[in-house]
Amino acid sequence: MPIFNQSIRRKIVGIALGLIVLMLVTSILSMVMSSQVGVLLDELTNRYIPAYGDLARANIRSLERSVALRRMVMMKMQEASDEEAYAARLKEFEEADRRIEEETSGARKLINEIIDDSRTPSDNAALARIDTRVETAVTELRRGMNEDHARLLRQIDAKQMPEARSTLEHLDLLRDQFNQRIDAVRGDMLKQVFASTSTVIRHQHQAIIISAVVTVLAAVVGFVFALMVSSGITRPVRLLLAGTREVEAGRFDKTISVSTQDEIGELAAAFNRMTEQLRHNERVRETFGRYIDPRVVQGLIDRPEVAIDGQRRVMTIMFCDMSGFTSMSEGMTPRGLVKVMNHYFTVMSAPIRAHRGIIDKYIGDAIMAYWGPPFIEEDEPALLAGHAAIDMADQVPALQKQLPDLLGIRAMPGPCDLRIGIATGEVLTGSIGSELMMSFTVMGDAVNLASRLELVNKVYGTRILISQATADAVGSNLELREIDRLAVAGQSAPQPIFEVMSKAHGLSVPQEALRTHYAAGLAAYRAQRFDEARSAFGAALEAVPGDGPSRTLLDRIAQFEANPPDAGWDGAWRLEQK
Repeated sequence: MPIFNQSIRRKIVGIALGLIVLMLVTSILSMVMSSQVGVLLDELTNRYIPAYGDLARANIRSLERSVALRRMVMMKMQEASDEEAYAARLKEFEEADRRIEEETSGARKLINEIIDDSRTPSDNAALARIDTRVETAVTELRRGMNEDHARLLRQIDAKQMPEARSTLEHLDLLRDQFNQRIDAVRGDMLKQVFASTSTVIRHQHQAIIISAVVTVLAAVVGFVFALMVSSGITRPVRLLLAGTREVEAGRFDKTISVSTQDEIGELAAAFNRMTEQLRHNERVRETFGRYIDPRVVQGLIDRPEVAIDGQRRVMTIMFCDMSGFTSMSEGMTPRGLVKVMNHYFTVMSAPIRAHRGIIDKYIGDAIMAYWGPPFIEEDEPALLAGHAAIDMADQVPALQKQLPDLLGIRAMPGPCDLRIGIATGEVLTGSIGSELMMSFTVMGDAVNLASRLELVNKVYGTRILISQATADAVGSNLELREIDRLAVAGQSAPQPIFEVMSKAHGLSVPQEALRTHYAAGLAAYRAQRFDEARSAFGAALEAVPGDGPSRTLLDRIAQFEANPPDAGWDGAWRLEQK
């Protein structure tokens, strides 16, 4: 069909126009049928019901005239007749007679309007009979009443009371006959009202049903038409969608073949060019990803100005080193050493990446990593680094078992363990280096402090030490123990350092006791109550034998007892070695 070879714009406009035409047809039909129902409802409201009301009021006027006539007779029958009251009753009588004429004439006029209106399906024959019956009833009533009324007045004036009573009875008979005829006419008129009401309701239901049917038909026709036209658009779009899903899944070898001559065909050609470029970019990213964290590569691609200009950000820095590596490597072949180092870096890098850290570099057997924006949110770095450090420490027992198997020996030449230092602070991020070679890295006091804390583990016999800022950021999300107040090399002001013992609520009973006794001993140590401190550190060693910080401070107490500190000693320890 020619329509399927048009542009997408024309196809969409064609669908819209078709639906608009169907909507207009449906609306016009609904308006016509609603108009018909309106005409019927108008006739019922303005003709049938008022005509029935006129006939009912004619009955009432007949009774009012009869009452007025009897009052006239009563006035005349009094010995001293009240002419003024008689005249008032006569006026009421004549007014009631006139109103009967008006009501019946009004009813007949409305009935004839119904008959003359060709727009409505009324029972004209029945209405014509009602009109004739009303006319006959009024004519006979007027003729009989006029004759008897004149005769009654003459008889009353002549004081012929027996004859007057007979005439009055005849007038009552005429009234009753008129009322009976009008009642019968009203009954037939009420049937016509009910019939008209039923017609209105029936037409209204028909209008609703027909409108619903036409609307459904229009919807079906419009849907089929739209389906036919849109299928010509969606088929190539589905091919494009399948191609984009392949690209989303990282498979860039998918090409699209679309034969349409519209914008979809142009889009398919552009898509094929895009996938070719993506394949090239992916090869570049895979190559660089072996040397730089993929997130850093992506950041350098997306925002190169950040790498060039540099930024100051608050980040958490980690240094990790394998203790005992030097002595262990002395007895290894170069090939075995490379195998051990690669396995060690693989095992220890996994927790860092799992906790969204960025590995900055490998320095000998050490790992430098960092956490911070824009790679993670600002309130997460310290906790993520702490969790990564705990997971890295948990890998040590398995690593100690795996290394002999890698080397094909029964046991390692020497023990190996892990030392981790973590610090949080403001650092400079950016590309650092020469024009020929640059590295995206971080620099600052926090980097130096993390490196120093990694070394300080040797002093206290610990695995994971963190700075005051890191401890503040972690809060109660990790189980910490304050180890000492320390001024590392390059810093003049001492600051508390903390050991990461476990994740939140992960301490055993002995560890809880260790932390409690150590805190008491540390407070006594800073207050120079060395006997009390020695006792507390001894209790800590009973809880966890071999606790490094407790042994270290016991040794210091022995030194201070031999050489007491200065009078202004602040309880801090100054570490001069780097």
